[in-house]
Amino acid sequence: QVQLVESGGGYVQAGESLRLSCAASGLPFSEYTVGWFRQAPGKEREFVAGINWSGGSTNYADSAKGRFTVSRDNAKNTVYLQMNSLKPEDTAVYYCNVRWRGPLPLSPKAFGSWGQGTQVTVSS
Repeated sequence: QVQLVESGGGYVQAGESLRLSCAASGLPFSEYTVGWFRQAPGKEREFVAGINWSGGSTNYADSAKGRFTVSRDNAKNTVYLQMNSLKPEDTAVYYCNVRWRGPLPLSPKAFGSWGQGTQVTVSS
């Protein structure tokens, strides 16, 4: 059974940083592309960043470019999202999801189930 657990969210001031983690189990993790997504209140879930199965390719939403960095440690079955220079508009619940050797970017509409996510709140 595939399990994804997001963590690392919190309440920060604008300009500060957070590092989110997505820990996976129940799958051959090194074969999976991983995407980070977020959903703000009243808005649809959107793609934020993704990394392919080997870690050799990444992709970012325009809103994340230059501020967020996605990385992975296949030995730990974990993907990270380093978020710097956070803005109030980054406030959302952040989720990760996986697709076997999926191309980037990943569409949130391609997934039928989600984990609990981790809340990020950025205060101005």
